[in-house]
Amino acid sequence: MNPAIAQEGAAGVATAVAQSVQYQGRKPSRQGSEQRRQDILDAAMRIVVRDGVRAVRHRAVAAEAAVPLSATTYYFKDIDDLLTDTFAQYVERSAAFMAKLWANNEGLLREMVAFGDGSVAARSQLADDIARLTADYVQHQLHTRREHLMAEQAFRQEALLNPRLALLVRSHQQILLQGTCHFFQVLGSREPQQDAKVLTAIIGRMEYQGLLNGPEPQAEEEMLGILKRHMHLVLASA
Repeated sequence: MNPAIAQEGAAGVATAVAQSVQYQGRKPSRQGSEQRRQDILDAAMRIVVRDGVRAVRHRAVAAEAAVPLSATTYYFKDIDDLLTDTFAQYVERSAAFMAKLWANNEGLLREMVAFGDGSVAARSQLADDIARLTADYVQHQLHTRREHLMAEQAFRQEALLNPRLALLVRSHQQILLQGTCHFFQVLGSREPQQDAKVLTAIIGRMEYQGLLNGPEPQAEEEMLGILKRHMHLVLASA
């Protein structure tokens, strides 16, 4: 990770990703045209969430956005540009959301670490508290950002066949991965990068299962148990 970004913390990682996003379609040149372009991107995203990536076509997007067909072809010469910019906007917005989340929680995490006396009991309690925070994050994602997760899954699948989307997916993954790595550094992990990769993989699976199975009370208990085990293993070796 870039040292300058590391110094800024996890929020700096997310901000850097947001600033790195590049759009492919034609830029608005007239007053009011930005809103039309925005309407097209939002319409494409709704179609992705509702019907999947392959349902995104110029005619379908124009109908969804209530704009002339010529408007979609004006801003996006082909479907690849439209899909790329739709996901680019998702990555940009997701990065802004995560930057705020990291900024709000990093201070709390440092307080939790400083509050402990370094004893086995204190580290055990810290592991439980971090696990609970992580479980709350996953539940928040599933309950209030379900459509965002659905879109993310759809684009990740399509990225296996689309190199431009693959680049964006990798950038998007860095938001959570490097932010989590920074948090493990705060916790004193000996292998923060490895621990972050394991935890983000766990979170990704939990989000997918939550989307697939819907609300399940027993799943929430299992989720917390898995996260507690991981955090206890990490902090025991820190």
